[in-house]
Amino acid sequence: MSDDAPSLAPVLLISMPQLTDPNFNRSVILLAEYGPHGAFGLVINRQMAEPAADVVRAEPPLPIRPDVHLFVGGPVEPTRAWVLLHDASLDADAMEVTDGVYLSASPELIRRTLSTPPDPSIRIVVGYAGWSAGQLDVELAESSWLMAPVEADLIFDTPLPSIWETAIRRLGAEPSTLHGSSGVH
Repeated sequence: MSDDAPSLAPVLLISMPQLTDPNFNRSVILLAEYGPHGAFGLVINRQMAEPAADVVRAEPPLPIRPDVHLFVGGPVEPTRAWVLLHDASLDADAMEVTDGVYLSASPELIRRTLSTPPDPSIRIVVGYAGWSAGQLDVELAESSWLMAPVEADLIFDTPLPSIWETAIRRLGAEPSTLHGSSGVH
């Protein structure tokens, strides 16, 4: 891929049913960056079962609400955190992924989010999905992923257990009829 090749990002990557890797089975990934050196994305539909208070050890100590949960963004760097948010005014330095979807790495925003009542339009995501140069292209050619436009309501307003199926249905497909084939979707 050349430096002037068009970027796939931003786009949603929706795992095909045959993708059995436990990190990505029935996952929807917000692909935020794609270029000649690789790709970066966050799984948006995988919430940790344990509350954040059980897994986060902040220094200095921080009062973490027992009803706040973290999201697993992928298997790479599982101790690194980002905040996926709908309202850019919460962090003036947040990167706009697309209209209504922003990404922040602000330690202050992370701390504030851990200490305030849960808000479905703000998610602390730990870890990420990463691909080396050309790796995602191979997976797309192997029909491991469907691609869909990024829609903020799917990320922030759709119940977590329904995101994968809803994303597929928005493409006009029936999840139970999908199967792998050659070619890019």
